[in-house]
Amino acid sequence: MDSLGQVAEFAALTPTTSICHEVSARTSLILADCIGAIVGGAAEPDVAALASRQAGDGPALVIGTSQKRPPGTAALLNGTAGTTLEMDEGNQFCKGHPGMHTVPAALGVASQLQISGADLLAAIAVGYDVGARVGISTRLRPSMHPHGTWGSICAATAVARLQGASPDQMRHAISLSASLGLSTSRRTMLEGGTVRNVFAGVSGQMGVLAGDMIAAGFTGDHDGVAQVFGHVVSNSFDADAFSDSLGNRWEVSRNYFKMHSCCRYNHAALDALAQLSARTAGLDGSTVKSIVVETYSLAVELDDPSPKNVLAGKFSVPFAVASALVNGSTGVDSFTMPNVVNPKIIALAQRVKVIEDLTMTALLPHKRPAKITVTLKSGEVLEAATETNRGDWSDPYSEADVRNKYLSLTTRLWHKKAAIRVWDKIMALSSATSLDDVFTEMAQAPR
Repeated sequence: MDSLGQVAEFAALTPTTSICHEVSARTSLILADCIGAIVGGAAEPDVAALASRQAGDGPALVIGTSQKRPPGTAALLNGTAGTTLEMDEGNQFCKGHPGMHTVPAALGVASQLQISGADLLAAIAVGYDVGARVGISTRLRPSMHPHGTWGSICAATAVARLQGASPDQMRHAISLSASLGLSTSRRTMLEGGTVRNVFAGVSGQMGVLAGDMIAAGFTGDHDGVAQVFGHVVSNSFDADAFSDSLGNRWEVSRNYFKMHSCCRYNHAALDALAQLSARTAGLDGSTVKSIVVETYSLAVELDDPSPKNVLAGKFSVPFAVASALVNGSTGVDSFTMPNVVNPKIIALAQRVKVIEDLTMTALLPHKRPAKITVTLKSGEVLEAATETNRGDWSDPYSEADVRNKYLSLTTRLWHKKAAIRVWDKIMALSSATSLDDVFTEMAQAPR
């Protein structure tokens, strides 16, 4: 059997009951984190405006509101909301965010099915795994943004599993969804083109469409994954890596969670800066003469000291460092338009230099290092370094940390008590016979 056949069989036939507790528990945490990011993002004016223009009745909840839409539309809106704040989880090995490409589609389709909580978690874990494996197995063209590419496979796999696809149907779902990805521009994130925020949402929408197509009898290439990711968006696809250790190495178990509200490539520098701030009383922008950040190649690309909007600020190491020093925070409130135009932050960002250290680049993808050197106006030089980002699977945040982040995001739109009830129900999903309670609780949670 070829690698796609192995993956399709794994995705379709792995019993929910065979998925170990650790994988199920991690998937619950990912689901809760995604919902937190979705609710937080739904509070943004442009996200709410887009939702108001996507009309239509359906069973699927636009999370953060009490509105309902058809599953594909809900997946589009929820995926867009969940991307907007740059607070959604990710996976360093596939260089992307499988959770936000999987969860909105799975929730949209699950809203019209009578399934158990364990079955939902299994579909999310499997969809996450299959899509992430595509990301691991390929090297996208450097000019492409990874969102919206292999993410359609995450969504389609989860949807096909929820709909009871056979191995043959699953193969076609994975294969045809490879052709439903976007031709995404990497420049959008650097220039602040907010079209980038819908890429994951479109993947979710395409995943729902793929499920409908399979049910209607549509088919894909014999091996659309190898064709698209080995010859179209990349010239390199490792089929052996795609099917390696299926069922033994789950990608949900190697994910990361984010506390800094910006691109992951900023995080090593921000973690190092946090070390300096913790041991240096009075460290703020007014005392700093210059800053040098030495880091790996992907982070060096984020070197614009004058981002034009919030999204561009989230993809700027100079801005992120400057905003952190001026505001004493790297949360959502530090990445806003008033901060982007704040003269103190702008002036400090001009004094931040980002340079590549080739030895750090060589450590990818297992480590994401950075060294920060801060020269004070007094002449004193401060240094700190980190080898891996906080929140990585090798240096994880606690469940309490993730819960606190979830509450900080969901309470932008939800009552705190309601947000806590939703969290508790998600954490108990593995034993829930139905999803009715969690969907009802989310629909009633808005203030």
